[in-house]
Amino acid sequence: MQPEVVIASRKIGSGHPPYIICELSGNHNGSLDRALALIDAAADTGCDAIKIQSYTPDTMTIDHTGPQFQIEGGLWNGRSLYELYEEAHTPFEWHAAMFERAAARGVTLFSSPFDESATDLLDDLGAPAFKIASFEIVDLPLIAYVAKKGKPMIISTGLADLGEIELAVSTARNNGCTELVLLHCISSYPAPSEQSNLRTMPHLATAFNVVSGLSDHTLGTATSVAAIALGGAVIEKHFTLSRADGGPDAAFSLEPDEFKRLCKDSRDAWLSLGSISYEVKKAERQNLGFRRSLYAVQDILAGEKFTPLNTRSIRPGYGLPPSAMGDILGRRASKDVVRGTALSWDAVQQV
Repeated sequence: MQPEVVIASRKIGSGHPPYIICELSGNHNGSLDRALALIDAAADTGCDAIKIQSYTPDTMTIDHTGPQFQIEGGLWNGRSLYELYEEAHTPFEWHAAMFERAAARGVTLFSSPFDESATDLLDDLGAPAFKIASFEIVDLPLIAYVAKKGKPMIISTGLADLGEIELAVSTARNNGCTELVLLHCISSYPAPSEQSNLRTMPHLATAFNVVSGLSDHTLGTATSVAAIALGGAVIEKHFTLSRADGGPDAAFSLEPDEFKRLCKDSRDAWLSLGSISYEVKKAERQNLGFRRSLYAVQDILAGEKFTPLNTRSIRPGYGLPPSAMGDILGRRASKDVVRGTALSWDAVQQV
């Protein structure tokens, strides 16, 4: 039996439509009003869930100017960790209002906690699931603490090798997690599509007997849709109102119309997978007539032989199949056959 996870009554797994998560991250740009507007816009895309991140700069790092605390390269080059997290964090005091807005819009909201205090806050607010960010997959005490809440967990695997993933999975399960999703992830911002290695995703599912999916940091939507074709059941993608508005993650986030297309294309891709079938499909039946079949192309009198001159394989497809031509040529007509008649065996004399 294929593994299955349920979040807020929504079944997630290979037998269900893809579960699309809209990641707001730090694209609120320091404004609660914008955070609420992001929830409204995300809900309008048709996503299944909205995800935020729950931390403070002091629960993530320390305010330090040493070289190890400075970011080199990428989108955040030259900034300190503390400065980045100060800008990007979603204040704890906003969380209740954000959960209320999501509930009012009828969309699931949950979060990635980065320490025990955030985990407790989210649990108190009724978060139906927890996400472990890829950089935290090595924080086994955090994974254990979250697992003890007894709710579904989603773990991103970016940067982790197979042994680290195994430790995270066993820690979650040994501490009470019975519903687990692993998201294949390339922890680069943005991530190059050619390094996505999506074939890893179904391997995660079989290796750990979990629901698998993709946390996608590539530009555009093609990689996410490809993940669906490989059996991905969950897609997580960053979201913003407008990349032009800036923000720590805006450059690799989708705008509302793009996210709507992601939701539609992902679900269409899943529907297109269907099952193994060689039967004529309902949509095809009306076109059976466009196949070739055997027809009289000249008038043929009773007793005359069928020849290449009076019998041909042509469209439409209402006569005997072309494969019967060898059995008919040289035999005689059992009755008059008018030009344009689809041939059937009752028009052929029995040997």
